[in-house]
Amino acid sequence: MNCHYCDRDAEVTVEKDGIKVGVCKEHFRERMEELADSEWLEGVEDQLDIDRAE
Repeated sequence: MNCHYCDRDAEVTVEKDGIKVGVCKEHFRERMEELADSEWLEGVEDQLDIDRAE
């Protein structure tokens, strides 16, 4: 799967309601920085169901 924003390989994928979206490491960090600057991220950790690759 490719990054939603560029042609690089997606390193992170998210699926919701049967739709998958992937992002590369650079774009993932950019989106996380944007979210960290907003109040949206506060408290959302409890709502996440995260599958971690080992």
